[in-house]
Amino acid sequence: MATMFQVLITAAVIYGAVLVVMAVFQRSFLYYPGALETTPAQSGVPQMQTVRITTEDGLSLLAWVQPPHDAAKPWVVIFHGNAGTLAGRAFKARRFLDAGYGALLVEYRGYGGNPGSPTEAGLFSDARAALVYLAGQGVAGKQVVLYGESLGTGVAVAMAAEVAQAGNPVAAVLLEAPFTSTVDVAARHYPFLPVRLLMKDRFDSLSRIQGIQAPLFIAHGARDGTVPQDLGRKLFAAAVEPKDALWLDGAEHNDLFDHGLGAAVLLFLKSHGL
Repeated sequence: MATMFQVLITAAVIYGAVLVVMAVFQRSFLYYPGALETTPAQSGVPQMQTVRITTEDGLSLLAWVQPPHDAAKPWVVIFHGNAGTLAGRAFKARRFLDAGYGALLVEYRGYGGNPGSPTEAGLFSDARAALVYLAGQGVAGKQVVLYGESLGTGVAVAMAAEVAQAGNPVAAVLLEAPFTSTVDVAARHYPFLPVRLLMKDRFDSLSRIQGIQAPLFIAHGARDGTVPQDLGRKLFAAAVEPKDALWLDGAEHNDLFDHGLGAAVLLFLKSHGL
C-alpha cells in the first residue's frame, strides 16, 4: 500500500511539474520564429520591396510589398503560420503577383529579426498596422483580400471581423488549414492537460467567423496532423454565405499548394469578380 501511495504521489508531482512547465512556457510551444536570411529576390519575388511598418505600440516591423500590376485588382495581405518567416511564403505571394494582384507579406513581432515577442494581442497589433499601412497608400476595404495560413488564419479572421464591424469589410478572406481556436487544436495534441484553463493565446476564430462579411474560401487537407480537418470543417459550417471550400483528401498541413491550392484561390477570387 505504501509503495502504491508513493507511486501516486510521484505521478502527481510529475504531472504538476508538467503543468507548470506548459503554463510558464506555453508560448514557446505555440510560436516558432525564424530568422530572416534572404531577400525578396533570393526568395523568388524580386519585384517585391522591403518596407518598415510601425505598430500601435511603437515597433518597427519588416514587410515585403508589391502593388498590383492591374490597378483594378486588390491587394492580397498574407499572414503566415507560427513557424519560419515571411520568406518561406514568398512562393504564395508570387502566385498572386503573377496573376496581377498586389501582395503584402506581413512579418510578425519576434519573427525575421523584428523586435518584440509574439503574443495573440501582439500579432493582432502587427496585422492592424499592416492594414493601416495600406490605408496610408489609399488601399482599404474592397481593395483588400486577407489570406491566412494556419495560425495566420486566426489573425486574418480577427482582422476581417474587426474592419467589418467598423463598416469597411474586405473583399474576400482566404484561409489555409484553419481552426476553430488554438485551444481546440491544443486539446487534440495534449488531451491529458487542462489546456482550456491554461492557454493565454486562444485565437478564437469560431466566435468571429460570422462577422467577416466577405466571401470566404477555406482549404484543408484530410491528412493534416497539425490542425485536424474537422476543425476547419466546423469553422466553415459556422460561416455565413457566400463561402466555398476545398477539402483535399491527399494533403497534409504544409503541402496544400502541391495539391492545387494556388489555382483554386485564384479561381475563387475570379468567381467573385476580383
